[in-house]
Amino acid sequence: MKVRAGLLALLVLLASAAPSSAALTFRQAAARASRLAVVKAELRAHPHAYAAVGGSARRGWEIDYYAGGSEILVVIFNADGSLLGAYTGYKIAWPIARGYPGAFGGDLDALYIWLPLSLLFVAPFFDWRRPLRIVNADLLALSVFSVSFAFFNHADIATSVPLVYPPLLYLICRLLWLARPRQLPEPALRLNVPIRWLTLVAVCLIAFRVVFNVFGSNVIDVGYANVVGAKRIESAHAVYGHYPSQVANGDTYGPVSYEAYVPFVELLGVGSFTAGNVPAAQAAAIFFDLICVLLLFLLGRQIRGPSTGIVFVYAWAAYPFTALVLESNSNDALVAALILAALLFANSPGKRGAFAVLAGLAKFAPFAIAPLLLTHRLREDRGRGIAWFIAAFVLVGVVVSEPAWVYNSLHTIYERTIGYQAGRRTPFSPWGLYGGLRGLQTAVQVIAVALAVVVALMPRRGDSVGLAACAAAVMIAVQLGAGYWFYLYIAWFYGPAILALFSRYEQLLDGVGAQRLRARHERAHQPGVLVGG
Repeated sequence: MKVRAGLLALLVLLASAAPSSAALTFRQAAARASRLAVVKAELRAHPHAYAAVGGSARRGWEIDYYAGGSEILVVIFNADGSLLGAYTGYKIAWPIARGYPGAFGGDLDALYIWLPLSLLFVAPFFDWRRPLRIVNADLLALSVFSVSFAFFNHADIATSVPLVYPPLLYLICRLLWLARPRQLPEPALRLNVPIRWLTLVAVCLIAFRVVFNVFGSNVIDVGYANVVGAKRIESAHAVYGHYPSQVANGDTYGPVSYEAYVPFVELLGVGSFTAGNVPAAQAAAIFFDLICVLLLFLLGRQIRGPSTGIVFVYAWAAYPFTALVLESNSNDALVAALILAALLFANSPGKRGAFAVLAGLAKFAPFAIAPLLLTHRLREDRGRGIAWFIAAFVLVGVVVSEPAWVYNSLHTIYERTIGYQAGRRTPFSPWGLYGGLRGLQTAVQVIAVALAVVVALMPRRGDSVGLAACAAAVMIAVQLGAGYWFYLYIAWFYGPAILALFSRYEQLLDGVGAQRLRARHERAHQPGVLVGG
């Protein structure tokens, strides 16, 4: 219902004459909105503006103000009559920029949960005796994203966005430094607690995350969109096009992302997004998270042994941003799992190729590490390894894309996925927030592509540390040039990053191991004492 701005004064009189009730009527909502300072300012600046009132007394009211065919202001009242907020600028089109409490992760955002998790992540690894040690800088870089996220939760996007990029730049430089060939052995990584305690806390954290997901998480539009896509695949319908209004652009991911949700939809159904009941999305998020935990343990055991696997598992379970992915019930842990699987099976060209294309066809950014995975172990595998990689890449890609290209044209698939993502303007990166930086953004994107090629071809550390470091660096480089960046994307590079940062140490010592090493060193320096190996 459209109401001319000039009639808002009349609505005030009507509202004052209306009988009182617990529920707010649309006239009362319009009258209250007209008294807000921000509304008065916008109406003075746009004297010919008009308002559209929507909603209901049960759900609350939304009053949208338009001028010159564009929306200039939105005022929202809760069902109890309280003012939810008045928003201008990019906060009109992007509700997630409005600072709604628990919009991502539910109660996980609460300081009494987020801060203890952050401390648990840092405490076992921080070198208190040598504060300037590089491991402390690494932990700080991974933790400082929380500062940006705090400003985001308070709707201060102008502050949250620029705070993201210093730690990203630090990490990309640090990882590339770790990937260089011919490095000296690193000193031992000394844990501040025994490894058995770390194991116990890791198990408790994993259990907490799962229970919290069941009872305290929320399903964002990403999770629901994947459930809708999975239902379409199950029903033999087109994957792309004509999604529900709540997720109108939810068909922007690769086919693998939707296919991964099919078993959960078959078991639990679609649910109701408006009612906040999408059990298939929650079950999928829990499964993907646990797969990441398993892959990290296997990678650690493969690199240094079970103790290193426990360190990786703990680092994943205690990190707040992996918990944010789980408690938001998004599909980002799926991307992380596929990248980690490619690293786990790095010695097999065929398996590397298969997981490379699966990760790329889930969320397209991981295609950037395909050249790196292609040339891994090039000296050992030679031409036959490249042939196996390409064959598996193409074959698996064709098979998993079948539900998409059978019912949709390539043009439709491109327009709904890559075309849509490349064309949307968002305030969640400097390129959209500030404007006028298109040339610089293009340069950053070109550098990211060049980096993906360079690390694939140039000499680098040939072990798992070098591969993980390069993979994480390339993923970060891709994110630096993206028009849309969000905190859930940290999970894409976090797994490979901690593999590189923690595996570079030649030895892992807990409190007991450090004491033994110190005692052995003291005995070795006593006159006349011979210490065997």
